[in-house]
Amino acid sequence: MLLLKIYFHIIALCKVIFYKCIYVNQFSQTGYFSFRKGFTLVIESSGKVQIGRGCFFNNYCSLVARDSIQIGEGTLFGENVKVYDHNHCYNKTEVPIKKQGYITSPVVIGRHCWIASNVVILKGVTIGNNSVIGAGCVIYKNIPDNTVVVNEQKLLYREV
Repeated sequence: MLLLKIYFHIIALCKVIFYKCIYVNQFSQTGYFSFRKGFTLVIESSGKVQIGRGCFFNNYCSLVARDSIQIGEGTLFGENVKVYDHNHCYNKTEVPIKKQGYITSPVVIGRHCWIASNVVILKGVTIGNNSVIGAGCVIYKNIPDNTVVVNEQKLLYREV
């Protein structure tokens, strides 16, 4: 198990160096952070990404920035979390969506949050410090500090 952890840390370090080389001033970190297999960072146009010290990204997380994504220290991400600071424009029916451009707005994720597996965080959202976002949530509104967000599940039963 120790060898596997060392392997992931070495791969992460190499990937961070690669990101710093290709994104230069668009990517910054305030200290060491780590991630597992399949972590993806895409910074387009004039986008920026800042990741705080001690953050951890589990398997297959991705951050895609055209504006800015800022993540506070000590935040944990479950598997398959997606963070987007933009969305496609789609209001002109006579123009293909892929040619309409994007609308962007910064994403800010606070310190010491837990973002559980399969969460999607959309543009313009601020998630407060010490918040927990439950598995499978789509976050499209601001979340205050010290908040727990879960999907409401309604179970329907019928007699057989």
